[in-house]
Amino acid sequence: MSPADLDIILSGLNFPTSTRTLVDRSDNDDSGVYKITDDIAIVQTVDFITPVVDDPYLYGQIAATNSLSDIYAMGAKVDTALNIVAYDNCHLTKEILHEILRGGIDKVREAGGVVLGGHTIEDIEMKYGLSVTGTVHPDKILRNNTIKPGDKIILTKPLGMGVITTSIKADEAPQSAIDKAVFHMSYLNKTASELAVEVGVNAMTDVTGFGLLGHLYEMINKETSIQLDFNAVPFIEEAYELAETGLFPGGSFRNERYYKPHIERINDSIAEHKFMLLYDAQTSGGLLISVPQERANLLLDKLRSTGIEWAAIIGEVNDSEKNNIVVG
Repeated sequence: MSPADLDIILSGLNFPTSTRTLVDRSDNDDSGVYKITDDIAIVQTVDFITPVVDDPYLYGQIAATNSLSDIYAMGAKVDTALNIVAYDNCHLTKEILHEILRGGIDKVREAGGVVLGGHTIEDIEMKYGLSVTGTVHPDKILRNNTIKPGDKIILTKPLGMGVITTSIKADEAPQSAIDKAVFHMSYLNKTASELAVEVGVNAMTDVTGFGLLGHLYEMINKETSIQLDFNAVPFIEEAYELAETGLFPGGSFRNERYYKPHIERINDSIAEHKFMLLYDAQTSGGLLISVPQERANLLLDKLRSTGIEWAAIIGEVNDSEKNNIVVG
């Protein structure tokens, strides 16, 4: 669903709020935040997806990782989770659902959280995800649109998951692409988030359905623009060839239509199918971190030293009233 669709659906709805509400839907951030005490705020999010791979255990891991990511995007820690399941019991066995849930449980355990239960309904299409609650100090919430001029932008996972998962459904993805996509989609953003909090950053979000350019655009505020270096962006190598065949999810094309007016291309040498990867709707993508220039290399070194060797500085924040993304 595009941001334009969401605007239509939510237009005129008067959501209840409170003086304890610190972040809600009106902020266009990754999670909602509600103050409990002067030292504790709960961070809440919910997400679920249809299968992106054939293996049920791996699907469960990916879906859970995707759901947990919004907690990490706020600089919070995971505490509890509830399973959300829509199950086609006419075509899927109980053993398959068991494996999906096992995959999700293992990821919540890795995140340091607990699973309290959940809810299951019958549906013609399998869906699985989590409702997640985390905690953060009310004064240490990381937002997505508090970038500052001079910041460097770090991306912690390569792009290409959208075109690869669509290619899987079409039986066109090579095993090497599947293996790499599964690895990254099931890789928790926990360590990257903790390191960002430790180093001290200005803003953070994760890359999911709106693609890299969409989520970068959400980071822009009225005082800034972003300069993106295409050649610095990490990609899963096999995604280039799959992109040339046009096997993108529908969300990628909706992203292009919606965000294209806010993108300025100054590098004409980028092939169209490669540029389209910047709009590609990701499942369980990496974090986008806006970090002061003087701390950028420190954070990058820490990320790479913990095994996130694909992390890269992909751009910088400029003091510009154009409020756009320049891709060079």
